[in-house]
Amino acid sequence: MSASIGGQAVLEGVMMRSPSSWAVAIRTPEGDIEEVVNDIESPMKRNRVWRLPVIRGIIALGESLAIGFRALAISANVISQERDEHGEIKTQIGRGQIIFSFAIAIGFALMLFKVGPALLTSWLPIDSTGAFVVIEGLIRVTVFIGYILLISLLPDLRRVFQYHGAEHKTINALEAGAELTPANVQKFSLIHPRCGTAFLLWVMVIAIFVFAFVGRPVWYWLIASRVLLLPVIAGLAYEVIRYAGQHQDNRVLMTLLAPGLWLQRLTTREPTDDQVEVSIRALNMVREREEAEPAEEKRLDTRVEVMA
Repeated sequence: MSASIGGQAVLEGVMMRSPSSWAVAIRTPEGDIEEVVNDIESPMKRNRVWRLPVIRGIIALGESLAIGFRALAISANVISQERDEHGEIKTQIGRGQIIFSFAIAIGFALMLFKVGPALLTSWLPIDSTGAFVVIEGLIRVTVFIGYILLISLLPDLRRVFQYHGAEHKTINALEAGAELTPANVQKFSLIHPRCGTAFLLWVMVIAIFVFAFVGRPVWYWLIASRVLLLPVIAGLAYEVIRYAGQHQDNRVLMTLLAPGLWLQRLTTREPTDDQVEVSIRALNMVREREEAEPAEEKRLDTRVEVMA
């Protein structure tokens, strides 16, 4: 089951997810740990078509983004201590607000990392199609790394990066079969091959090869191709990350994936024991939910790896 568990850092906490559930644990201002756990009704359980290679990556990515936004909304409400009349944590951010925020974030990412580099490259005096897609890809990767470097300088994000490190350490400890205590988990690496940071880098690398088939169309088809082909590219990148997660002992493969692993040094920081404790709590919640899942549901489970 360990290869089917991934996660995400949130505000003062960690979200962990398995194929059938997700849980978020957040450290409150008083020092307690607030927990929220939910089931996942994935379309991959209902239809084999959604479990086909590449397609499953598109579905998994969509699920990860949706769950990630919900987990962030919950963590924001917990640390601001927003509760209902019964003393329970309430999600003040409604479904419409989440969808709106989701759309804004996706639109910003598309403009910054997809459309922007394509238009910038189209203004350069480049005749060769091969040179065009390679230069566009290099610009895209440069913008991506520059963006990460910029946000890594923000003091408010340091604790988020520490929780990101705690999440990776906890999953590494689980996959190694170690007892999940803060002292044990702290011994493990901040780096994990299924990290979303590495996934994004592979999206940009694979895009170079996919866009080579498109060539250099007029500007409006250029923009359309960069947006419409993104699900295909994401699906292919997911398969790379999935394969890497299953073959971490392959030195050649790990060497090829090294740039994505190095990039994680920018988005992770060494966590404190208190932060690791939160990550362990989130992981234990999804493990308990998995173990309690009916046998019939487990037979239908896709066991698709999720990004760490």
